[in-house]
Amino acid sequence: MAITIAILSQKGGTGKTTLTRSLADGLTRAGLNTLAIDSDPQGNLSEYFGVPAEAYPTLGEVLAGREKAMDSIHNAVIPANLGLAEAELMLAGKIGRELTLRSALRDPKRHYDVILIDCPPTLGLLTVNALVAADRAILSTEAEHFSEQGAEQAIEVIGLAKENLNPDLELLGIMLNIADMRTRHAQTTLEMLRDEFGDLVFDTVIRPSIVYPESARAGKPIYEYRKPKAIDYARLTVEVLERLGLDGPLESAKETVSELEPGKR
Repeated sequence: MAITIAILSQKGGTGKTTLTRSLADGLTRAGLNTLAIDSDPQGNLSEYFGVPAEAYPTLGEVLAGREKAMDSIHNAVIPANLGLAEAELMLAGKIGRELTLRSALRDPKRHYDVILIDCPPTLGLLTVNALVAADRAILSTEAEHFSEQGAEQAIEVIGLAKENLNPDLELLGIMLNIADMRTRHAQTTLEMLRDEFGDLVFDTVIRPSIVYPESARAGKPIYEYRKPKAIDYARLTVEVLERLGLDGPLESAKETVSELEPGKR
């Protein structure tokens, strides 16, 4: 049965979609059969997987009950487009609307080791569906003044989902994303997050690079587009596997980090 991880942020522009794509690739390279789900109507993750905008079926059809999830997989992702926004409006009037995605993923959970859900940059119904369908959640945040406040709001939503809809949900960790740790501002933000949330904050920080948007535009993961730049995501993959207690793929992920370490290439 797959471990399902919802990846969310309190706002856009935190590198969440690149995180989802790169983590999916890192877990796959570690030997895990990994499925990604694009739960954002903008469809950025779908594009990152090289799925055309006109692909059919998508997550919108799955949530509307017109298609099955297993039949909606393209290139290891269930894609999304603007039609997902219409599906969200349809869900708003449905009894048990928060459980729709969890029910739809019953079959994929039997066929995959890990499922990653890229949530929209809002804490609305699509994000709630992802949290109800998930076992774990990763929060992506950025190095800016309101990071702590935003993280607190997102964690509150996770807590409400756990209390009322999904008692098995746990926060896997908080990720400081696209942060230039050479600046005092980023260092202060990381210290602030660690003071507030302790060990929930991942040790790995994703540093900024122009390669990330370039790889997204090319529809290729960082590991394929420019492998040396994947080092931060490779380290994060190790941390995620450690926190999940998956020792088998962990060794493979550590080997990847060793290969990418500066001075060893």
